[in-house]
Amino acid sequence: MAGELSFFELGAGDSEQARTFFGGLFGWTFEPGPTEGGGFAIRTPNVPGGLHGNDPGARPYLFFAVDDMETALERVRALGGSVDDTDPGSGEESVARFGRFQLCHDDQGTPFGLHQPPAGR
Repeated sequence: MAGELSFFELGAGDSEQARTFFGGLFGWTFEPGPTEGGGFAIRTPNVPGGLHGNDPGARPYLFFAVDDMETALERVRALGGSVDDTDPGSGEESVARFGRFQLCHDDQGTPFGLHQPPAGR
């Protein structure tokens, strides 16, 4: 499981407008997410995703599966990468539903995310 693409997140200025666009383009379905401000869980045929608003200049965020978040974060730092201070949804409801997430950068500054899926998935 470790290293597989396991989740993606799209940021947009207006989450409702983005929902209409991507739903129309790909046929994705959306469910309300646990975040305030109109976030959504995206159901796709393969990799689950999320959509959040109030992020007009965002690029897609790609999250790679890890078995143990703390061990993976230690490894990122040991290899010269960095771990962002931001908290991309560590609330109890979000963790139970979606798992744990952490934004990072590799040793050259390339952004990526780590995802520890919820227990049993």
